[in-house]
Amino acid sequence: MSDDETKILSPAAGPRTPVGPAAPRPAAWTVKLVMAAIVLAAVNLRPAIASLGALLEEVRDSLGMSGSVAGVLTSVPPLCFAVFGVMAPRLARRFGPGAIVCAGMAAITAGLVIRPFAGGTVGFLAASALALMGIAVSNVLMPVIVKRYFPDRVGTMTGLYSMALALGTALAAAVTVPMTHGLGGSWRVGLGVWAVLAAVAVLPWIVLIKDRSAAATDEAAAGPADAAGSGTPEDTPVPRITRSRTAWALACFFGLQATGAYITMGWMPQIFRDAGVPAGTAGLLLAVTMVMGVPLSFVIARLAARMRHQGPIALALGICGLAGYTGLYLAPAGGAWLWALLLGVSNCSFPLALTMIGMRSRSGAGVVRLSAFAQSTGYLISIPGPLLVGVLYQHSGGWGLPIALMGGLMLPQIAVGILAGRDRTIEDES
Repeated sequence: MSDDETKILSPAAGPRTPVGPAAPRPAAWTVKLVMAAIVLAAVNLRPAIASLGALLEEVRDSLGMSGSVAGVLTSVPPLCFAVFGVMAPRLARRFGPGAIVCAGMAAITAGLVIRPFAGGTVGFLAASALALMGIAVSNVLMPVIVKRYFPDRVGTMTGLYSMALALGTALAAAVTVPMTHGLGGSWRVGLGVWAVLAAVAVLPWIVLIKDRSAAATDEAAAGPADAAGSGTPEDTPVPRITRSRTAWALACFFGLQATGAYITMGWMPQIFRDAGVPAGTAGLLLAVTMVMGVPLSFVIARLAARMRHQGPIALALGICGLAGYTGLYLAPAGGAWLWALLLGVSNCSFPLALTMIGMRSRSGAGVVRLSAFAQSTGYLISIPGPLLVGVLYQHSGGWGLPIALMGGLMLPQIAVGILAGRDRTIEDES
């Protein structure tokens, strides 16, 4: 995510003044089309990841992947988000945010079509990276479009966007396995069919970038992205982020919560399946974990913004994660639904991280720098986790050590969450 997304999603962050000329007010039909385009795009931002988690065993067996290679596969999403996400503001300045989101939806469609039939592990990884590149740039730029088209309804539209994203994740996790069986049992068809939904999402964006009034609004929407990428006003002091303990704590917290989220999406269905849970039920359990973010994201963000110290929330979420992983270790099948619920609550550390980013600086310039540092560094921190889980799974022959690692990571996450949640700003430390 970009700094623009953090400013939008965080209730503590103040409004940003658009850079560049004011955009003409779009027509009513254009606004409705933008709303549909945003929802369709958001629904397509996670199925490429969640559907693979549900069918990972079949993909591994068919392509001859080792546990270590499968771990690399589950590490690709955060790597792509870290690498391609930073390109989005520059692309938006040149082509406009709407055009880049349209291209992102097209890239997701192409990647999902090519991936199942690429032939071999290398081709599968390359096609996955293509889809994830589209997800990365779209994930960064859609909130910029939300702010431009709905300046007086940012909260409502961001809530709708977040809900659509969570529902898309839950939908892919829940229906991929039964849909695969209904379509003949081939995992290739089960993964490839999600390209149809992505292709539908391309259509409204094509109409929007061809519409003159929408294009003018889209040109103005590139202003915030430009400001985000070009720095801050000259009269605003820019803190030295790398010397701030709070900035490093936030970066580590963001990275550790992302590690848990991608391990969950990539490996949790396999953990349940290896414990004797049917494949369809394992997908539903992942869906339950993902859908918890729909209501809790609103609650946690609003609560955090009203508290002077967000450490207690980080502690509570971490305890839920510890309890969930302990249950997975001791009785993965016996209490599967409870463990899925607890891990779903724990994964809501993401909106907490965004909220804290908006609260840990006194200036817009500081939030921009802090957001870029915490998120880029955090995604890099999250890359080794899923890979290490795959290596441990392969060489230990079971899930004991990997689950112990997952639970162990909750302890430093709690610690840095408490540090990041202290009532201070990066300016105080710089």
